[in-house]
Amino acid sequence: MSGHENKNKMGLKQALAAVQQGLCSAEEIIADCFDRIEAREADVGAWQHRLTREECLDQYRCNREFYEQSLLKGMPVGIKDIIDTADMPTEMGSPIHQGRRPVDDASCVTLLREAGAIVLGKTVTTEFAYFRPGKTANPHDLERTPGGSSSGSAAAVADEMVPVALGSQTAASVIRPAAYCGTVGYVGSRGEFSLRGIQPLGQSLDSLGLFSRRVEDIELLRAVLLRQRDPLNSASALKPSKVLLCSGPAIGETSPEMIAAIRQVEAILVEQGVEVIAPDLGTWLGDLVVHHGCIMAYEASRNLAYESRFPEQLSEPLHALIETGLATSRDDYLKSLHAAEEIRQRLFSEFAGVDAILAPAAPGAAPEGRDKTGAPHMSRPWQVMGLPVVTLPGLMDDNQLPLGIQLVGQARDDDRLLSMARWLESCLSS
Repeated sequence: MSGHENKNKMGLKQALAAVQQGLCSAEEIIADCFDRIEAREADVGAWQHRLTREECLDQYRCNREFYEQSLLKGMPVGIKDIIDTADMPTEMGSPIHQGRRPVDDASCVTLLREAGAIVLGKTVTTEFAYFRPGKTANPHDLERTPGGSSSGSAAAVADEMVPVALGSQTAASVIRPAAYCGTVGYVGSRGEFSLRGIQPLGQSLDSLGLFSRRVEDIELLRAVLLRQRDPLNSASALKPSKVLLCSGPAIGETSPEMIAAIRQVEAILVEQGVEVIAPDLGTWLGDLVVHHGCIMAYEASRNLAYESRFPEQLSEPLHALIETGLATSRDDYLKSLHAAEEIRQRLFSEFAGVDAILAPAAPGAAPEGRDKTGAPHMSRPWQVMGLPVVTLPGLMDDNQLPLGIQLVGQARDDDRLLSMARWLESCLSS
C-alpha cells in the first residue's frame, strides 16, 4: 500500500486487515479520515459534534496497547445524534435538548467502544428522527437531499469520512438515505439489537441501523453488537434460489429510472439461475403503509410527551404527527398492530420458499432540494412487519446519482439475508 494512498477509502474489514498485515497503521487511517472531513465537511455537513484530529489521535495513543489488541483496532465510527454518548452531547436535532449530556453511553456505543472503535463524532439527524432536515447535503450533489433521518451517518460513510456509522429507523430512516447516498444500509429484525440509550419514536417500529460501503462490514458490526464469539468469521456468500419481485403500481410512486434499475437486477438474477416471481400484490403494501402511519403517530405522541410541552420549538410536521397520534383511538392502534402481523404471516405462507424480496429502496434518485428528506413509502411495509432489510448500491441514473435497491428477509433470518446480499453485491460490482 503506497504511502500517499487515501486510506479513508478502505472498508472496515479491509482496513483491519491492512493494519494486521503491517501495511498501514490505525493512526494513518484516522489521519486520512480527518483529511477528508476537513476537505469536505463545510460542504457536506455530516457532523453535529465531533472530536478534533488531536483529540482522536491522543485517545488512540494514550490507549495504544488496548487498541492494538482489540478487534476494531481504533477504527473511527460515526454515531447518529439520537444515540446517547457520555462524552459528547446528544441533542436529537432539536433546540429542546441543546447541550444535553447523557450520563452514560447507549448499549450499542458501549459495545463498539469495548471492541476497540473510537467514536469520532455524532452525525446529523432530523428532528427526533422524523421529517425536519438538518444541515446535511448529499455528497453526490450538494443541492440534493441525503435522505433522513440518519442523514449525517449516510453522508459521512458515502463521502469516505468514516468506514461505518450507526443510524436508526422507524419508517425509512436508514434505507432511504443509504439509497440516496449510495451506501450499504441495514436494518435488523425488530428486537434484534438493544435500543437502550436511543431516543424512541415508535417502540413497535424502532430499529437500530448500520451504514457501510461493503456488506462484509455490516456483518462484522452486527456480530460485535450481538457479542458473537467469532465476529470476524462470516458465512459464505449465498445465492438465493427464489426471489419475490415487488414491482408495478402496488409499490407506489416509482421513477422510470428506478423501474429500469429493478429490471436490470431482475435480469442479473435470472441470468444467474435464480427464480424470480412477480405476483399480483393486490393492496397489501398500501395497507401496510397506512397501518405503519397509524402506529407511528400513536406511539410518537406518547414517546414525545416531554417535548410536547414546548410546542413553539417543534416543527409543524412533528406537531402534526403528535396531534394525529393523540386523535388516534387505542382500538385503531391495536387494529393496525394486529393487521400488520396478520399480513406478515399471510405473506410468507402464500409465498413459501421465497428466500428474499427484491424492491426499490426509494422512489428514485435523491430529489433536488434539501428542505425535505424524500418519500418513505418504500420502507414502511417492511418496517411495520419487523423484517430485516439491506440496501445495496451499485446502480446509477443518467446523472450518475445512486439508485438503491433493497433485499428483504424473514424475521430473525438476518444472517442469511446478509449472506445473500453479499452474493448480490458481487454481481452488481462485476
